[in-house]
Amino acid sequence: MRKTRAKTILSRVKQPDTWFGLTYSMNLYRGCTHGCIYCDSRSLCYGIEDLSDVNVKENAIEVLRAELSGRRRKGTVGTGSMNDPYQPLEAELCMTRRALEELDRFGFPVHVMTKSDLVARDSALLQSIGRRNYSAVSITVTTADDELAAKLEPGAPLPSQRLQTLKLLASKGIYVGVAMMPLLPYICDSDENVASIVRRAADCGASYLIPWFGMTLRDRQRWYFYDRLDRSFPGMRRRYSRRFGRRYYCASPRADELDRAFYGLCEEYGVEPSMRFYRPEESRQLSLFRSG
Repeated sequence: MRKTRAKTILSRVKQPDTWFGLTYSMNLYRGCTHGCIYCDSRSLCYGIEDLSDVNVKENAIEVLRAELSGRRRKGTVGTGSMNDPYQPLEAELCMTRRALEELDRFGFPVHVMTKSDLVARDSALLQSIGRRNYSAVSITVTTADDELAAKLEPGAPLPSQRLQTLKLLASKGIYVGVAMMPLLPYICDSDENVASIVRRAADCGASYLIPWFGMTLRDRQRWYFYDRLDRSFPGMRRRYSRRFGRRYYCASPRADELDRAFYGLCEEYGVEPSMRFYRPEESRQLSLFRSG
């Protein structure tokens, strides 16, 4: 762990964000120890030499407080795009918890994206934010198989633990769902895996699922991913190289088929195939004349 100082915490998200409904993104850490072998944050464009070497933005809460106080437009603040806001360091440092307190204080909606069961610690805060306007928690599940997940996401809690956390949050009335992404081609893109995730998410009280039948691959991230394929999935690198070459967006060869099956499963289990976004209340315009 290293400490650094931030000039800004909130970043505007390119609009419209039709997947996650974000207006701002917030990253309190730089780097992540979950060690997911497919993580795009290893790409050269982000300038992170070693993803497991986490930089903590020690002045993040003060900067966030100042930025929130200066924002006239309320919009959903998302956290979890570049790293997991509930990675193990959070248990000690409570940066995400303190940020949620500020978001609650200033009345900003929030969308938390995580693979960690630690998010349950802050359920009361998420309830409070949700009562004022909107809070959502999307828990990432790429496979329902704990043994496979241990190879793909070695530093993260197992999917079974994540789903139990989802169940706990749902029981508290928090708007929760599953980010079913990325579904790695030839590894996670089976009918059985998709059906298992949808069924188990529904059983645990998920309100929605957000799917992506594919992944991204570029420069340093590709090199790292292929090295891990060689270790855990011998022969798989060749299949990727032949199919995708140097493409960035790598859709599953079965994407269309899986998409159709996914929508059918959502209907069967009563889960929405996308999430409900925050919508600010429109100020009511007063009439110049009284009726009657």
